[in-house]
Amino acid sequence: MPHDRAARLESGENSDILIDLMALLSILCYPDARLNKIARPVEAIDARLKALIGDMFETMYEAKGVGLAATQVDVHQRLVVIDVSETRDQPLTLINPELLWASDERLKGEEGCLSVPGIYDGVERAAQVRVRALDENGQSRQIEAEGFLAVCLQHEMDHLAGKVFVQYLSRLKQSRIKAKLCKQERQAQQETARQREPL
Repeated sequence: MPHDRAARLESGENSDILIDLMALLSILCYPDARLNKIARPVEAIDARLKALIGDMFETMYEAKGVGLAATQVDVHQRLVVIDVSETRDQPLTLINPELLWASDERLKGEEGCLSVPGIYDGVERAAQVRVRALDENGQSRQIEAEGFLAVCLQHEMDHLAGKVFVQYLSRLKQSRIKAKLCKQERQAQQETARQREPL
């Protein structure tokens, strides 16, 4: 896909058609060391950042995820996109998010991650959180969240701090997950190499 994200075509007197040209981004997979980088603050909300936000939503929806941090697509800026709605029509953009408060009440639920495909395990999180962030228009907002949205916010903000959810698990589980994902990666590479061989 070209890097120009939108092209305007004019046809007829009053019609103005906007075509979005969004790109699917590659998602880093654990144990890729780039997932451990700490994201730096976003300094400018410009056309490049808005294009990245659009690409991240597109990538997240295509991958059937509910959240994606810029770290996961190898962009080390404090940016997260989320949509936990059943209808997939309530996108939430968080630029430079900061955790203001987390409840003492904890809940343990099964988590998965687009960077750890096919792996799910129990992680304990705060049941409620308050987060402050900028939206895609640079407006400051506070989000009071509980339940699944609270978990999702904490999970994605962990990525910005260079942490993947499996790092909450025992060392034995982490080793098994690494081994499984490395094996899957080798198999995928072998399959790709086979497909490229001439007939």
